[in-house]
Amino acid sequence: MVCRRDAQARAWIFLAIHDTTLGPAVGGTRLRAYASPAAALEDAMRLAQAMTDKWAVLDLPFGGGKCVIAPDEPLGVEARAALFLRYGHLLESLRGAFYSGVDVGVSPADMAVVARATRHVHGVDFADGSTVDPGPYTARGVLHAIEASLEVAFGNPDPAGRTVLVQGVGDVGRPLAGLLAEAGARVLVSDIDTERADGVAAEIGGRSVAADAALETACDVFAPCAIGGILDGASVDRLDCRIVAGSANAQLAEPRVADRLHERGIVYAPDFVANGGGAAALGLIALGEDESVARRKVDGIGDTVRAIFREAEAAGEPPLRAARRIVERRLAGRRARRGLQSGG
Repeated sequence: MVCRRDAQARAWIFLAIHDTTLGPAVGGTRLRAYASPAAALEDAMRLAQAMTDKWAVLDLPFGGGKCVIAPDEPLGVEARAALFLRYGHLLESLRGAFYSGVDVGVSPADMAVVARATRHVHGVDFADGSTVDPGPYTARGVLHAIEASLEVAFGNPDPAGRTVLVQGVGDVGRPLAGLLAEAGARVLVSDIDTERADGVAAEIGGRSVAADAALETACDVFAPCAIGGILDGASVDRLDCRIVAGSANAQLAEPRVADRLHERGIVYAPDFVANGGGAAALGLIALGEDESVARRKVDGIGDTVRAIFREAEAAGEPPLRAARRIVERRLAGRRARRGLQSGG
């Protein structure tokens, strides 16, 4: 764990590394206001573990890490750029222990600034300085997860005619809403920025829903695509849907919430599986693969979700437990191989 107070920007930086069994820690950098430094630290640690889970399920050679930057107040353009440049120097000082990409509140342009100080970033082409936005890849993966979930809940993976509520229409939610509309779904959108929600709804021929009414709104699929931790015991009981499948990281306030979803008959696509498209694409590109390989990996997310559902059904348990077993099997397998190599 790296904890740093950036005095110039008046911001806390919490960089959490959870597990490097599979490879160097890789995760996004998040920029947002928090109620307290302690809340920001807790979020960084929770998200770092989610990245360990994500890389393991994706079967890619990276470990779990995450960075949260929590400014005391909004940053101006120059202060923001200066902060990200200093952040780049911090990553460089870690000598490859952590590679970063974008997350909530951070754009590809911000990562381009970070890349001026270090090569330990994903999503930046160092040959020409161009950047890759992971949002559309993540949205594509979530669409496949939704299709797999529809197959379990209704016996048909086709979104056409289904009502899907996309909560949060930012870098992932907006393209996801577009993909769903193209597939024939009835799309509802909700965002704390009501103008943004209304604009996206008009653009795709959907309907906007007030942010404070999103959980109770009747739909087939609730797709949380904003911040995590929105589902706890109380909020799950307010849901009026058959499926939860979205891009937000760490959607469940605690693991036992998955049990309550299961009890209510709500199909839950574990978030670290459903939202793996952007990470998979940028990770593979960083490993030297081309875009077509990255796209095939993203398109395989639906099959991964189906495999998790099958294992969960066979065991009579929530899908989250089956997904966690896959994570533990892959981590244990890697540790065993390391042991054999060191012993040989």
